[in-house]
Formats: sequence, C-alpha cells, structure tokens
Amino acid sequence: MALSWHPRRRSTVEPVRTCIGTRARAARSSLLRVTVSDGRVVVDPAAVAPGRGAWLTPTMQAYESAVRRKAFRRALRLDRDPDTSELLQYLQEREHPLP
Repeated sequence: MALSWHPRRRSTVEPVRTCIGTRARAARSSLLRVTVSDGRVVVDPAAVAPGRGAWLTPTMQAYESAVRRKAFRRALRLDRDPDTSELLQYLQEREHPLP
C-alpha cells in the first residue's frame, strides 16, 4: 500500500540549527540562541529577540570552544570580540543550579 500525500497533513519536522561551538547540527529546541546588544552577547532563551542570532549547545565545553575559535565574532558579524560574561554566567548557573 502506497502512502499518499495529503495537503492538510502537517509535517512535525523540527528546524535544525548548527552550534557555533561544536559545529554539530541539532534540533532548534536543544540549542540556546544568543544575540548581541551593545557589544555584549546576551541570552535569548525564547529565540525571539530581533537581530542576528547564533545558536550554541548550552554546555561549558561548547562555550569554551566557541570562544577559542572566535565563533561569536564571526557568527554575529562583529568588528571585535564581544563580551560573553553574561552568557558564561548563565551557563554556569544552568550547570550548577543553586539549591
């Protein structure tokens, strides 16, 4: 029996993005979107902030790799390396939540 295509049937395929730290492709929901504001990388957990964004696996290893590779500057198309301290703090709190 052949499967038929139906115009009202919606696909449940989730968008795929590439992590700037690990270069691995993953579902959008498993990555963290970051944007830049006044030279600072800011976390956009809802993925709705305006402007150019970049996607990062929310781990310290991916963050460190992105910093080492200068991936934030390249992905966000900046003239110089941005301040990533807010993102670093967010990731540290996420990996080691306070009781």
